[in-house]
Amino acid sequence: MTLAAATNENLAHVSNVLIYSAMAVYTLAFLAHIAEWVFGSRSAVGRTAAALTAEAPARPAVTVKKAGGTAVLERPEVITRAAPGSRDVPDGPGAAGTSEKGDLYGRIAVSLTVLAFALHAGGVLTRALSVQRAPWGNMYEFSTTFGMTAVAVYLGLLAAKKNVRWLGLPLTTSILLDLGLAVSVLYTDSDQLVPALHSYWLWIHVSCAIISGAALWVGATSTLFYLFRDGHEVRLAEGRATGAWDNALSRLPSAATLDKFAYRINATVFPLWTFTIIAGAIWAEAAWGRYWGWDPKEVWSFITWVAYACYLHARATAGWKGRKAAYLALLAFACYLFNYYGVNILLSGKHSYAGV
Repeated sequence: MTLAAATNENLAHVSNVLIYSAMAVYTLAFLAHIAEWVFGSRSAVGRTAAALTAEAPARPAVTVKKAGGTAVLERPEVITRAAPGSRDVPDGPGAAGTSEKGDLYGRIAVSLTVLAFALHAGGVLTRALSVQRAPWGNMYEFSTTFGMTAVAVYLGLLAAKKNVRWLGLPLTTSILLDLGLAVSVLYTDSDQLVPALHSYWLWIHVSCAIISGAALWVGATSTLFYLFRDGHEVRLAEGRATGAWDNALSRLPSAATLDKFAYRINATVFPLWTFTIIAGAIWAEAAWGRYWGWDPKEVWSFITWVAYACYLHARATAGWKGRKAAYLALLAFACYLFNYYGVNILLSGKHSYAGV
């Protein structure tokens, strides 16, 4: 049987149409999210430092009372914070704030994202059916599947009643960039795999890498927003928070909430990324007769693992909480991105199945 006979060109064409259709709907969702932020409530960002500190209860003084000649010490209430120097700032009202119009646009954006996800998933599925294999045999297929999985993580968090609708705008922006790059630069015709990829480990190893990357994207975006929000809270305390940018940042969850959310995402997915590397080593032994050969993809996967391990360790070290740990988390995600795009495009090795 020839490769041409093994490929269903009709299904491959349907896949392309569905991907382009998904991009069109993602664009509408992107515009709806922008409208959500624009028409959202204008939060009071002009609060003074005194108003900010008033949100945290002042430390009560220690007083001594006498009862029948006996001194009685009234112990003050103890306030526990997540980290030294953290601010007791409440979460913002969300992208839509308290505006009914903003909330309407937000709901429309989420609905459009669900529709785009259905089209996107259909495109990935029909691509798989066109060649009867896992739909991640080259960079184009990996990119489309990665984007679909990132949206699935976002929608799953929404379904779990998590306060993540603020992720909608960066998500749709990232997905449009991801799919735009996939269809314009990385596109590869639907075809069969090279012999080395014919293994059930393709389903296990690569799917774990995709799920890990999608979750790490959520963690990295949350970390980036943490840095923005943290700067906003500093300006707020100093009475310098004015303008549209601070108005938008005031609607995000607090810096402490974003920091904790990013840490939990990264910590949760780290074991899966560890398993991804282990599964890759097992597959390498079956395909090439060695578990580890210092191939560029293997090296950068390990570098990514080390970077996230350092981040998780830094979070357990008092001197590396907050912004320092956040910078390390972003560096770790940059390693993940280079492991995919940089290694596949710029470097050559046994993992050179980019198809571009």
